[in-house]
Amino acid sequence: MNLAENIQNNPTIFGKILRGEIPADKVYEDDLILSFRDIQPKSKIHVLVIPKKRIVDLREASAEDKEVLGHLMTKIPEIAKLAGLSEGGFRLIANNGEHSGQEVPHLHYHLLGGEPLPKL
Repeated sequence: MNLAENIQNNPTIFGKILRGEIPADKVYEDDLILSFRDIQPKSKIHVLVIPKKRIVDLREASAEDKEVLGHLMTKIPEIAKLAGLSEGGFRLIANNGEHSGQEVPHLHYHLLGGEPLPKL
């Protein structure tokens, strides 16, 4: 399945955002990834970063996903800067599966900061 078909068949809220059916406050977008502000922020600045290809979670990632996941990780510093997280650092979290608290079955990273965060 190509990327366009993957996006078209994505039943999650992220699929609806990728198709333009639901608006999002975009921070960064390119051919492989999208980042946008979380509508229920858990910190002063809270951005979600997703691969456009639907991968349910890291447990389902395969060798063919290496390019998109590597690209996503190398774009995190740029996205953080665009979101206003260049000072003081940030936290990056990916929940994987029900027990982790993952709510949307499409791999996504939470980029959090803009204020001191509690220690984990």
